Amino acid sequence: MTDGQWAVIEPLLPERDPRRAGRPLKFPRRLVVDTVLYVLVSGCAWRLVPHDLPPWDVAYRWFRTWTADGTWDRVHDVLRERVRVADGRDPQPSAAVLDSQSARSHQGGEAIGHDAGKRVRGRKRHLLVDTCGLVLRAVVHAASVQDRAGAKLVLTGVRELFPQVGLVWVDGGYVNVVDAGLVGRAAEHEGLAIVPSVRRNCVRVRAGSC
Repeated sequence: MTDGQWAVIEPLLPERDPRRAGRPLKFPRRLVVDTVLYVLVSGCAWRLVPHDLPPWDVAYRWFRTWTADGTWDRVHDVLRERVRVADGRDPQPSAAVLDSQSARSHQGGEAIGHDAGKRVRGRKRHLLVDTCGLVLRAVVHAASVQDRAGAKLVLTGVRELFPQVGLVWVDGGYVNVVDAGLVGRAAEHEGLAIVPSVRRNCVRVRAGSC
């Protein structure tokens, strides 16, 4: 990270309690974050981290700790809100876009399935993003799970996290004449209006800054 990027990230990380016992940190937190980012960006195994970075087990331990206590989620949410504000939008979105992507994978146990439509064996990720393309929520499951079933997992409780979201654009795979259950369930239980993406442009004009 650059100095400017670290200046933004550092205050969002948990502060170490000096009253707790333990040895002082051997590796700077900035270098630990750089190591985590190296693994995520390069896609390499943790054990293949270059030797000029902290040992892989040190970075992995911090990665797991900050995952468990919600640090990564908090950092992501704060950065997303700042990007929206810089773009002249409300920090909280009022509309979102939902879609999925299947990826090949040979590992994962029960999380592996076959997507007959795309002819892919592996996993499927569902992403709910705002109109800037920034991630609001993500769910990963077997590729065999149908889009409408996966969408229910993503949309359940989304209003608790984003109270202003009232509109979700989707493609035709989520809304059709055969099964309109997602539309009804979203409206009844989540207070969300599911709108096919073919109407996105005209709806966006009426919705204003989403």
